[in-house]
Amino acid sequence: MASQTQARSIDPDKLNTLLGQAVGDMGAALHATLILIGDKLGLYRAMADGKPVTPAELAARTSTSERYVREWLNANAAGKYVEYHAESGTYSLTPEQAFVLALDNTPVHLPGFYHMIASAMKDEEKLTEVVRTGKGFGWHEHEKGLFEGCERFFRPGYLANLTSNWIPALDGVEAKLKSGAKVADVGCGHGASTILMAQAYPQSRFFGFDYHAASIEQARKKAQAAGVSDRVSFEVAPAKSFPGKGYDLVAFFDCLHDMGDPAGAASHVRESLAPDGTWMVVEPFAGDDVASNLNPIGRIYYSASTLFCVPASLSQEVALGLGAQAGEARLREVITSGGFTRFRRATETPFNLVFEARP
Repeated sequence: MASQTQARSIDPDKLNTLLGQAVGDMGAALHATLILIGDKLGLYRAMADGKPVTPAELAARTSTSERYVREWLNANAAGKYVEYHAESGTYSLTPEQAFVLALDNTPVHLPGFYHMIASAMKDEEKLTEVVRTGKGFGWHEHEKGLFEGCERFFRPGYLANLTSNWIPALDGVEAKLKSGAKVADVGCGHGASTILMAQAYPQSRFFGFDYHAASIEQARKKAQAAGVSDRVSFEVAPAKSFPGKGYDLVAFFDCLHDMGDPAGAASHVRESLAPDGTWMVVEPFAGDDVASNLNPIGRIYYSASTLFCVPASLSQEVALGLGAQAGEARLREVITSGGFTRFRRATETPFNLVFEARP
């Protein structure tokens, strides 16, 4: 093998391009931990006002070590996540940097994603083993940072699109929600999507279901804090057997592809819907073939699929292993196999596909 590799000619320009890409990726990989540290210690939030600070001032604001904070600031400045002012030796956040790093309720809040990265790295040895053996690795088996990170990563997309774009794109659903509908949010996690809908449509009743008990516990606390407990309830239940009938809307947010038996889940949704009910399925954006997904977004989704989505599916019965880049054609097959006769792409964003399914 070594002799065969050595016999192949190397293009210096292509080699240098690859190495340049690798240097950028190395910096990004190491910087991921610094973003996590900055989020946990409130360093970005303490700079949200955009006023220049010295390392000592930022350390005093956040009760942290000045020497470490100085190094942290320099790394962020080198990565263009923080601005450095050489004449004064100070650092600041631009409005754009603050918007994505320091403010929690924005549609592009980024730090949550880095909690997911940290969780994956902590589970690396276990994930390496399942790749070797083909065994599954359940969502509940991951290091706990994944659950908070997932909610904080997906919530900005829901905040930006759920009630302003996705639900209005469904035929007649928004009117039902405004007048008073019965809604199931399946695979709800910490309840971000459920709570946002409850806040927007106070006349409706919302039922969040997830098989992960710890996530349901957090969802209940968040609903209480958001003041929507009067119209939201959360219960531990899997997608193939969540309780209730006559739902006007059943929603699956970024979770159908994680299920071992998504066709079985589709059948149960069909049985749970009211005669004129709607199933909204939100999935990661993907084309129907691998080549169309070989881009920066596809890179993120294929990576997440390897670490989280496929292992979750393979840990369950049937173990279909759809993956996060299944694409519309494959999802149509799965959903219609559950008894749905009408299926369409209602809308999309650069990161999500939103499907409407009806009996």
